[in-house]
Amino acid sequence: MATAETASLFPTTIAGSLPKPAWLAVPNKLWAPWRLEGEELAAAKDDATLLALKLQEDAGIDIVGDGEQSRQHFVHGFLEAVDGIDFNRRVEMGIRNDRYKAMCPTVVGPLRLRARVHAREARLARAHTKRKLKFTLPGPMTIVDTIADAHYGDRVKLAMAFAALLNEEVRGLAADGVDVIQFDEPAFNVYMEDAAGWGIDALHRAIEGVHCTSAVHICYGYGIPANIEWKATLGNEWRQYEKFFPALAKSRIDQVSLECINSHVPMSVLKLLDGKDVLVGVIDVATDKIETPEEIAAVIGNAAKHIPAQKIIACTNCGMAPMRREIAALKLEALGRGAALARKTFY
Repeated sequence: MATAETASLFPTTIAGSLPKPAWLAVPNKLWAPWRLEGEELAAAKDDATLLALKLQEDAGIDIVGDGEQSRQHFVHGFLEAVDGIDFNRRVEMGIRNDRYKAMCPTVVGPLRLRARVHAREARLARAHTKRKLKFTLPGPMTIVDTIADAHYGDRVKLAMAFAALLNEEVRGLAADGVDVIQFDEPAFNVYMEDAAGWGIDALHRAIEGVHCTSAVHICYGYGIPANIEWKATLGNEWRQYEKFFPALAKSRIDQVSLECINSHVPMSVLKLLDGKDVLVGVIDVATDKIETPEEIAAVIGNAAKHIPAQKIIACTNCGMAPMRREIAALKLEALGRGAALARKTFY
């Protein structure tokens, strides 16, 4: 029989993005072109945000988000509001340590926010859900790894400049009623020594003076060919997390989100995050196969061998932006059912 304590175990959430409706953007791809322009586009983004909230609530997701429906890309959705960046001066760069190539805009002068970046969608989401609301932003290190620099000449200085801008937006999101603010840092899995040093310092700058819950999402990337091929080279055990988790455990970040299901991450590394809430990835975004509740509950149960059950939040491995929309919906339903089964099975 469920008790108040067990009912609160294993709350569910998503890493960030959900697929966009075909009437909003070209489906099943990153950097998907918008279908509309001007006020029609703005209104369509609002509609898609509300649909994303409803989809999560119907699936039983406890901590919901906007699904990043108003952003073409998780990094560049923020950069578009920043002065000092020339989007017409694009440079082909090897990002994530040359894992794949991307055409990136260039920093050409001092960075400054023109205005609030995500106030519209954050306030809309807050007004239309009574559940805890999470909002995602790109982390400073990952931004630096996704943009060319012709002004600062130093990755750390550039990261701190972006962290200051993120802090402005984070303060606004907190005032808008957002409960959890998450920074996406896939670059942490690539530049591990830097992550343990200035990467965490930059996150601290980004959350300075903010009192809502903070999180960092560190995974092995979207389910796109470049990432799948890269993961195939990492061997039978993926131990990147070990190199910076001790530093992260000492940080002021409250939550850590990581990839677990169908990965080769040894679950024992969770012990290195002592004191943190851990968003355990139980939904694989690199396959269309729908997880069973039993599979999800098993991953949660395995995590609970290494960290207190009260510290576990069930999550997706990464964002779902490139996925087919109907598959993502089924995976969200599986996430809700799997966490419910875990509560019954293990406690």
